[in-house]
Amino acid sequence: MGRGDGSGRIVSPEGADDSGTGILHVDMDAFYASVEVLYDPSLRGLPLIIGAPDGRSVVSSASYEARRYGVRSAMPVSQAVRLCPQARIVPPDFTKYRAVSAAVMEVFHSVTPLVEQLSIDEAFLDVRGVRRLWGSPGQIAVLLRRRVRDEVGITCSVGVAATKHVAKMASTISKPDGMLIVPAARTQEFLDPRPVGAIWGVGPKTVEVLQSRGIRLIRDVRETPLESLSRAVGPALAQRMQQLARGEDARAVETERIEKSVGHEETFEVDVTDAAVLRAELLRLSDRVGARLRASGWQAGAVAIKIRFADFSTLTRTTSLPEPTEVGQRIGDTAVGLFDQLQRRDPVRLVGVRAEKLRESMGAAMALWDDDEDQRRLEGTLDDARAKFGASMITRARHLGRTGDRGGDQPRPFGRE
Repeated sequence: MGRGDGSGRIVSPEGADDSGTGILHVDMDAFYASVEVLYDPSLRGLPLIIGAPDGRSVVSSASYEARRYGVRSAMPVSQAVRLCPQARIVPPDFTKYRAVSAAVMEVFHSVTPLVEQLSIDEAFLDVRGVRRLWGSPGQIAVLLRRRVRDEVGITCSVGVAATKHVAKMASTISKPDGMLIVPAARTQEFLDPRPVGAIWGVGPKTVEVLQSRGIRLIRDVRETPLESLSRAVGPALAQRMQQLARGEDARAVETERIEKSVGHEETFEVDVTDAAVLRAELLRLSDRVGARLRASGWQAGAVAIKIRFADFSTLTRTTSLPEPTEVGQRIGDTAVGLFDQLQRRDPVRLVGVRAEKLRESMGAAMALWDDDEDQRRLEGTLDDARAKFGASMITRARHLGRTGDRGGDQPRPFGRE
């Protein structure tokens, strides 16, 4: 696999064999940093760290010049500065990023209607139906790279393959500003020597487990008996890994994105040890999650919390709800219940609440009675008040924790939400 700093990249020449392909994965190169350079050309060639200058913030993105010093996304900015003291720190500006992302996606949609946007800076494209208009998949990839560069002003990397999984791997290997084509007949040849961590969805912990059993390459995954692999990672993941290792991926490009979860999280400026403050923050975040669910017309079938401690270790806990809900109080009570089950009480850096297993909201229309009727009406009133006076002006008393007892010692949250 190509490294995050762009070394070790592999690219295909124009005119390379693209037989049997039709799926493209297009990924912008160091997107946030590239947009900052687009708006301020004096930053070109400099090591850039995109993130808040606060000591507790993390790196949102980094230019390739900074990555060569070991700077990575999600790394604490303080650590990134130690690795690359000459780096320029630029606060993120998501208004600019969304505008440039929209321009990029407009280019994609002008080529094919089958576009699946994965995030602000990457998408899958199915180009099999537009070959008569634009040429072969490889030619379309060249066209897209040129148009993104000329019309938007940033660079992208493109993987061309027969499946989504292989196309995404190929775009990663070709970064930055490259294109890698994997013809269908050479899929296994491409996959076998890649590290097991290159398989989509296989994280560092799973890699450790696999490597401890001598499973280091995708070839090893393919050749390991399914029973042995299942004992290592569980039957569901083992089966999916072997399918991907054999190049089997039947997923189509989905043009309608269904939101799978809604969440908010907060990073504290000072590590928090007071459980009452943490419960209050979970309740506040839950109210925000509930408001987003109501605004989007969704209900949650499950609630998850995330707790990140001062040493950056992270715990997550999830539970299903007896009945789907969009009521913040119900979500908050569940989140606090999950928190109270934790045995660990070390200083906390970050807390988060997420609504999962979303479905279209039915409100109380299908129920004979509604235990949350009063609370649902109250939260609807709060939604109206926040819309009129601002979200920060309206809060529940229970969100305050023990601030009345703590005077000015309440840790102030900041960062991603």
